[in-house]
Amino acid sequence: MLAVQGLVPWMRAELEQIFRQKSSLMGGARLEDCRSLGGGCSQSAWQLQFSDGRVLFAKQGTEAMLEAERLGLQALNAAADSRDLMVPKPLALLRAEASQALLVLPWLDQTGGDQEALGRGLAKLHRHSMQRGPGRYGWSSDGYIGLGPQPGGWRDSWGEAYVQLRLCPQLRLAKAWGLEFPSKAWLEVLTQVLEEHSPAPSLVHGDLWGGNAAVLADGRGALIDPASWWADREVDLAMTHLFGGFSQGFYSAYEQEWPLAFGASDRIEVYNLYHLLNHANLFGGGYRQQCRQSIRLLKQRFD
Repeated sequence: MLAVQGLVPWMRAELEQIFRQKSSLMGGARLEDCRSLGGGCSQSAWQLQFSDGRVLFAKQGTEAMLEAERLGLQALNAAADSRDLMVPKPLALLRAEASQALLVLPWLDQTGGDQEALGRGLAKLHRHSMQRGPGRYGWSSDGYIGLGPQPGGWRDSWGEAYVQLRLCPQLRLAKAWGLEFPSKAWLEVLTQVLEEHSPAPSLVHGDLWGGNAAVLADGRGALIDPASWWADREVDLAMTHLFGGFSQGFYSAYEQEWPLAFGASDRIEVYNLYHLLNHANLFGGGYRQQCRQSIRLLKQRFD
């Protein structure tokens, strides 16, 4: 009997019908059990168990959000070296009523332990994608960073891409809670500073805090829940410092595989302002004061 406790009504029918029809996906196996895993602020998730022993992961959310995630996972999966890094390749995006959908992914057996393969795999992903990338910065469609909007679009200049596509949209949202929009002159200085750095565009995860990275039972690293775009690879490394959760082994392995450019530590504050603004816009609280403090420090550096 299919256990579907906790599922919204449309999903009970969708799961039973869709997985009967997905013989190419499951080889005719039956969906036997569905265990709720809870979820984050915007989505719910389940472990799906099938009669042939296979286990899959499914998450419910809006179709727009899950489509953005699907595109990011596909791109990261194609660029990752699977010997060190596993990025789950989407198996299906099942559309349903009221703009809802279900994203189906392989189940990942996560554990704790050494993060060296995670760091090495991330460096390989950044370098491999840079070598085969579009040669410009941005993303082809609008997406999300958590629940926050992440605009699409392209720029040939890294400074313009970061300031115009990432920083300014969040700064405009922050005006609603009283954050003073920085002067045009300061934003131009920040743009020029980043342009002088002028990194090659790499495919980045885009939301790399500890909850979106893991070590698997086989020792490989894993990445989930991306907010991907083509950017300076340092934006991923910068965010790992924002909330912690990454070991020295992770950083050492990354540096050994592909050392960061000179001055990377000086750009951490610049890149993490984007995430602080997004958190302040979504959750308020102490993040607002962190934004003000970060902007004040950056103004002192670049004024």
